Amino acid sequence: MSHFKERLPDFLRLMRFDKPIGTLLLLWPTLWALWFAAGGVPDIKNLLIFIPGVILMRAAGCVINDVADRRVDGHVTRTQSRPLPRGAVRAKEALFVFLLLCLAAFGLVLLTNPLTIKLAFVGVALAACYPFMKRFTHLPQLVLGAAFAWSIPMAFSAQTNQLPTELWALYAAVILWTVAYDTFYAMVDREDDLKIGVKSTAILFGDMDIPITATLQVLVLVALAMTGTNFGRGLWFFLSLLAAGTLFLYQQFLIRHREPDKCFKAFLNNHHVGAVIFIGLALDYQLATD
Repeated sequence: MSHFKERLPDFLRLMRFDKPIGTLLLLWPTLWALWFAAGGVPDIKNLLIFIPGVILMRAAGCVINDVADRRVDGHVTRTQSRPLPRGAVRAKEALFVFLLLCLAAFGLVLLTNPLTIKLAFVGVALAACYPFMKRFTHLPQLVLGAAFAWSIPMAFSAQTNQLPTELWALYAAVILWTVAYDTFYAMVDREDDLKIGVKSTAILFGDMDIPITATLQVLVLVALAMTGTNFGRGLWFFLSLLAAGTLFLYQQFLIRHREPDKCFKAFLNNHHVGAVIFIGLALDYQLATD
């Protein structure tokens, strides 16, 4: 038991329970989708399924990412202290944890409906293949976006048992948003990644990284505005997009000199973007029914 207690912090770090930002970035779009699908507050059952499901799948994604990167993380300043490159956790142990997390998340999905269960297999496939994409393409962030956004069709199917056409504008918005903020994240590691041969959008965009991420953020707002129009949303939702746009401007200000610590701060700031949009959306539905 004492040995387990000694190793527990390393397993928690492996699952990134010490760094909740990734969970929040996955949670906010999931909540947006549930509110849009339900036309307001969703079924409590779905909240109790999707919130812990997000936590489990984000943890699973981090574990499989570290397994894939275990031979390169030791050469990157930001990741060299992770449990796998330090030898605190073995690869076989990490794979076992990944399997347990996926099984627990799938157990929650089994409480929904057949359509959502089928969609869950796609979500697991996206989460599992993303870490390996950086070996083959400069667009791993695009695959990450597809994985993070997959909670959107799953939320709609769980809440309504169908996939309305309108949800795909929201899906596109989350993909574009993820590519933008994960490019900020990749900008932190760009010099190390170039040395070890790991690919990313930060490397692909090169000196155009700032105008391209700015363009992506504009497209995010356009896609979200389309979603709001498609679902008949009102003033509070569109005010939240204005607030999100202001935060995007702040992020562009932070990365203007490409300083790694400022790029990381810009990445973290996207949690506030997700929260602001959710608050505006929830208020918009709530005030529309009062």
